[in-house]
Amino acid sequence: MTKTPNKNHADIKELSFERALKELETIVSRLERGDVELEESITIYERGEALREHCDRLLKQAEARVEKLTVGSDGAPRGTEPLDPE
Repeated sequence: MTKTPNKNHADIKELSFERALKELETIVSRLERGDVELEESITIYERGEALREHCDRLLKQAEARVEKLTVGSDGAPRGTEPLDPE
């Protein structure tokens, strides 16, 4: 289920994959420790969801650009083709 982005999380769309993932890992760690008040837990969980969606979107964009090298029967490179994700 995809939600419309919360305007409080508008800054996420500007984050690189690495920065978004690092922040997401921090949120998960805080929630796992259980040392966060209920209201803050809900707030950071929602931000975590927005970060996860952003990371997923960036990965799909990167995957679409990845190509694999094709090799002929003689072992010489022939060109490229889209990466088969499966």
